[in-house]
Amino acid sequence: MISKRVQGFTESVIREMTRVNNQYDGINLAQGMPNFPPPKEILEAAHQAIAEKNGRFYAMEIHPDRHVTVCCGSTETMLATLMAVLNPGDEVIIFEPFYENYGPGCIMSQAEPVYVPLEPPAFGFDPDRLRGAVSPRTRAIIFNSPNNPTGKIFSRAELQVIADICIEHDLLAITDEIYEHILYDGATHVPIATLPGMAERTITISGISKSYSVTGWRVGYAVASPELSLGIRRAHDFITVGAPHPLQEAAVTALNLPDAYYVYLRESYQARRDLLFSKVEEAGFTAFKPRGAYYILTDVAHWLLEYKCADDHEFAMFLVKEIGVATVPGSSFYSTKELGRTKIRFCFPKTDDMLIEAGRRLQKLAH
Repeated sequence: MISKRVQGFTESVIREMTRVNNQYDGINLAQGMPNFPPPKEILEAAHQAIAEKNGRFYAMEIHPDRHVTVCCGSTETMLATLMAVLNPGDEVIIFEPFYENYGPGCIMSQAEPVYVPLEPPAFGFDPDRLRGAVSPRTRAIIFNSPNNPTGKIFSRAELQVIADICIEHDLLAITDEIYEHILYDGATHVPIATLPGMAERTITISGISKSYSVTGWRVGYAVASPELSLGIRRAHDFITVGAPHPLQEAAVTALNLPDAYYVYLRESYQARRDLLFSKVEEAGFTAFKPRGAYYILTDVAHWLLEYKCADDHEFAMFLVKEIGVATVPGSSFYSTKELGRTKIRFCFPKTDDMLIEAGRRLQKLAH
């Protein structure tokens, strides 16, 4: 069931006239779009490519017109999704640490986020605590796998726990899978939508920015049931209308890259991970080795007192001003800031020379 908010949206009158015009084979003088190239086949190519990619990697049966919605990046896809499925007063369970837009997206949708911790060092979760977070107001569970900032990959057993809870309580699973192809040490990515009973209650969010190194292009997408997709499209229509068309065309090429590209992607990022991980450990950080994504979360509790820093934010400022390396304070990924007060996140989608130089600078911390 899509949200009452989106049920209250009427279809854009302009786009409605185009739709009706097409049904009656009229001359469309309603919508300001050219009737010359690019051709219809190109307009549909991004949706088709996304559907084929999901079938190729995950054996998912996706119809491009009914299941796929292309948005302006995965961030807008998440917002359109939340606005499509949440009603005021709903609750949404979010695993933390989390990417920073999930909580605000819920609040903008007038829903209340409820947080369940991922516990270091492996960043697993307590199934009983997850079950205990469910209330009569709970509408959905949001999680990110591979996870930013921890690099955690949710195991099939963990996904089954989430699936069982979703089915038992009639909840949606909203999954951010933007790092689906950036995996290490032989790890595999399992979309929760492929588990029994989950295809109709899962909204899978991804995009081209991370896997293809085009973060500025802002082409993301949601894969969901036809009913949920209808709501997401209605919300998306009134948020941004559409992702840039030329970049959608270019995304088709990216999504159709051969398997060898994904092997290269994993191997090159694993080499970067290993390089930076060794550097931060040599410098004295307590580091958690990621299994996916391209971040390294570290603990700096032992340095806060030494460098007279009250918290992660002060230490991050010290690192950039005095050491010359910019990082992200860990508390920005937690609802309870104290949980991230001693954590710092590094990212490594950088060339080797930059990572080596960062490592050299961080050695100033070592004694």
